[in-house]
Amino acid sequence: MEGIINVNKPSGITSFDVVRRLRRCLHERKIGHTGTLDPLATGVLVVCVGRATRLVEDIEGYEKIYTAGFELGYRTDTYDVEGKVLDKVDEFNVSKDDLKVALEKFTGEIDQVPPMYSALKVDGKKLYELARQGIEIERKSRKVTISFIEILEFDGRKGKIRCKVSKGTYIRSLINDLGETLGTFATMTSLVREEVGTSNIEKAYTLDSIEEMCNSGDSSFISSVEEFFDYPKITLTGDKNLLLFRNGHTVRFTTEDGRYRVYDVESKFLGLCNVSNNLLKGYKYF
Repeated sequence: MEGIINVNKPSGITSFDVVRRLRRCLHERKIGHTGTLDPLATGVLVVCVGRATRLVEDIEGYEKIYTAGFELGYRTDTYDVEGKVLDKVDEFNVSKDDLKVALEKFTGEIDQVPPMYSALKVDGKKLYELARQGIEIERKSRKVTISFIEILEFDGRKGKIRCKVSKGTYIRSLINDLGETLGTFATMTSLVREEVGTSNIEKAYTLDSIEEMCNSGDSSFISSVEEFFDYPKITLTGDKNLLLFRNGHTVRFTTEDGRYRVYDVESKFLGLCNVSNNLLKGYKYF
């Protein structure tokens, strides 16, 4: 079995727990997710199965939309509600206008420092492993892009925001930094990933429903690579061009720049390619 599954991850389990359950259900070892969700978080977790795992990095690069709850007045070591409280203040005065002005500072390309409790590796060790040992190290900031942030609700202490972000953006860090900008502290209380690229939560499958469908022989929850990557189709003709493509070489092909799905004259799916200046080159082959 191979393809891509849009899973609606429940709260309370890790992203790898999702992979583990799918391996048992699908009887397939080669499964990988395309972007970690913390146990607290719920929502879209795109999972690749079989040969589709070679596309994990492509999907990881997609923009994502999140809805996040937060509370002002305290911060934790994990930047979320499941961590140990480090600092707390009882009195502060933040209006909705104050919040709106502060959020505007985080829109566009910004520098963000990843949290210690994250899966990023430094010298071969994951940061959260060091954090659990009580070790905190300096982390380099990195460029991330936040396309928009909107306020869904705010009562002066608790609120909820919705945002669209680039790969590598930590919403926990965003909320922690927001608290500092507002002159207080802030902690993430909930997180829902609504979209990854074109995969949205409305069309995501729960693990229970996937297992039920598996048991009944229904595999409609899994999309083929062709279905998932809805790029325009192009057909390569000629043995020489097909050989060049399959061997990873550039092929002359006149069409608009962009990404495409490549087929042969018998409509067999061959892979995905980039076209630039009428030169076609594959980047994933099937």
